[in-house]
Amino acid sequence: MKILIETPKYSFFKYNKTKNGYKKVFFSPLPTLFNYGFIEGTKGPDGMEEDVVVLGPRLSQGTVLERDHFDGVVKFLDASCRDDKKLVYLSGFRAPILLSIYFRIYALFKIFLYLFYKRKLTKCSFEGLVLEKKGCNIVKTK
Repeated sequence: MKILIETPKYSFFKYNKTKNGYKKVFFSPLPTLFNYGFIEGTKGPDGMEEDVVVLGPRLSQGTVLERDHFDGVVKFLDASCRDDKKLVYLSGFRAPILLSIYFRIYALFKIFLYLFYKRKLTKCSFEGLVLEKKGCNIVKTK
């Protein structure tokens, strides 16, 4: 599978790839703790490509990774629609608690964005991490 990075680690802006490059979608109150992208050629329940969170060193926008497996899933509900994010671990610090805190704050921020910009109250929530461990053990955190 090909993973395309849209938003590099530590960015305050969330980007989406368009035909003409990368478009800023919104400003986040906290920087991303990871690289954020999507799996090319896929469609998630929200109609967009499946999201991917890449843990490791900062990658440039437009970087393409080849991957044959994922290391877990971030369970997420966005605008009352399932919007899970595949998790890829490349190297470095691995902190499930920090990711959980980040996505809880992110969910609250998304509720505010929908209310402020679209004038609608919707459900956005972080529902936990499912992490693959060696030997196919599954660990769930909330």
